[in-house]
Amino acid sequence: MPIYNAPVSDLQFLLQDVFKVTQSDIPGYADLERDFTGAVLDEAGKLASGVLAPLNFSGDREGCRIEGTEVFTPKGFKEAFEALKEGGWNGLDLPEEYGGQNLPYLLATAVGEIMVSANMAFNMYQGLTHGAISAILAAGTEEQKTTYLPKMTSLEWTGTMNLTEPHAGTDLGMIRTKAEPQADGSYKITGTKIFISAGEHDMAENIIHLVLAKAPGGGEGTKGISLFIVPKFLVNADGSLGARNGVTVGNIEEKMGIHGNATCVMNYDGATGWLLGELHKGMKHMFVMMNEARVGVGLQGYAQAAAAYQNAVVYATERLQGRAVTGKANPEGPADPLIVHPDIRRALMDQKSFVEGARAFTLWAATLLDRTHRLGDKDAEGLVSLLTPVIKGFQTDKGFESAVQAQQIYGGHGYIEEQGMSQFVRDARIAMIYEGANGIQALDLVGRKLASDGGKNVMAFFDLVKAECKAHEGDDRMKPFTEALKAASKQLQAAGMYFMQNGMKNPDAALSGSYDFMHLTGHVCLGLMWTRMAKAATEALEAGTVDPAFAEAKIATGRYYMARHLPACAMHLARIESGAGTVMALSADQF
Repeated sequence: MPIYNAPVSDLQFLLQDVFKVTQSDIPGYADLERDFTGAVLDEAGKLASGVLAPLNFSGDREGCRIEGTEVFTPKGFKEAFEALKEGGWNGLDLPEEYGGQNLPYLLATAVGEIMVSANMAFNMYQGLTHGAISAILAAGTEEQKTTYLPKMTSLEWTGTMNLTEPHAGTDLGMIRTKAEPQADGSYKITGTKIFISAGEHDMAENIIHLVLAKAPGGGEGTKGISLFIVPKFLVNADGSLGARNGVTVGNIEEKMGIHGNATCVMNYDGATGWLLGELHKGMKHMFVMMNEARVGVGLQGYAQAAAAYQNAVVYATERLQGRAVTGKANPEGPADPLIVHPDIRRALMDQKSFVEGARAFTLWAATLLDRTHRLGDKDAEGLVSLLTPVIKGFQTDKGFESAVQAQQIYGGHGYIEEQGMSQFVRDARIAMIYEGANGIQALDLVGRKLASDGGKNVMAFFDLVKAECKAHEGDDRMKPFTEALKAASKQLQAAGMYFMQNGMKNPDAALSGSYDFMHLTGHVCLGLMWTRMAKAATEALEAGTVDPAFAEAKIATGRYYMARHLPACAMHLARIESGAGTVMALSADQF
């Protein structure tokens, strides 16, 4: 069975040495002292390795089951959920007035990685609830907040998001779920939703569904969509639970992975719902939840890769196969450990450099979100909006690729279920699909985000990269980082210029290169993160405030990423500049 240990030292390095949280002007960051963040991460790690990780393998094998209209989670999940509730983990960054601790989203993100790596399917029950809370916080009335948020924060009640229908996935303008207004101000919701994560289960007293539906007078397409709060059990005026609402589970989807999470078909048969936010503005309100979810899914991508990598390292150091080409490394044994072989090292370095770079990228995005919400910083909001599709799309693509590499190190044993490596691959795969498939993320980046605010946000990103390189001029130790980052940034700018020159007259020229542009941007972002980490590690090494082996490994891993992965930017630029001709050459009937 796979093992998991929380990367507390690496998270602490990022919080304290790279982002220097206590020196930040963001409200609440001054309280994130090293001892405090270490204690929080240590406790999260104990819960993850001692309770959640052991249930990951068994939960995958057992899965959820449905009996009539009741859904039962795998053995041990209910007890683990109680431990999650008792620790107050869901409320880490939520408002104190609703039972939260009002700590920065940054710390909640670091804890989130630990929980996801330990048991992704289990953590989704909490994660979806957190997203629903964010939507209600942003758009709900005071009565709605008071009614729902305290018990959702405490996880007595959980939450979901209901978008997809059998005939309407990404194209939400096609949804058919109807909302009929009632005399008392409520609505009757009728329709079917599919792929609803945590849609029904046995771990909470109530489930609060946020449902997209069309109310009269909204017109066609997404403009006619509204968002509704539809609880499993109606809530009485005194906060107690009332009658069962007209929402039931129709089935549990049989999936490739995340078997421990109940992915449900939900039937709404005249269920009572209440409008959340403005009428016919449901997409705007749902996007509050979706944008948080997309950053969370990007985290899932690298968090699954991180867990798979940990196990691959153990296997590579213990499994004896062949001899090192430079001479016996284990002369007393029948063979040398796998890790002596250069190609195994390459695969491990690919994983390590991606995971640690993506971890930094995601935590940096969390600082931008904190700056947005706690300071009202519009520049930070624009930058994180630009980068959200990259976090989701690039990191889940590469996270899946890394999980496959970890499985590959096991050879044939990686293909055997009892080793548990295939679960990381299967669980990581969904992250490339849900919350907007990665092709949609690429289209969003190129079709909407690049031109947003007149291109202000992407230009701010280029300036940020330029300033990072300039800050290290004259420092020979940083040349492997700054020179590679400069070259990659120029290639990214060239790709953007190609879109500007060709996109208006031939939109296919831009959109056919959008996926490459997303990956090109992702590499530049990780290159930026590795430059910052290398500088922080160098300074900490000189100051004697860090374990020398840790700092030296960090710098060496960063050099690997800059030398072995940033050159992919040239390939992506070449693909983009090849245009749409070869992509669109065949007619539909030639496929």
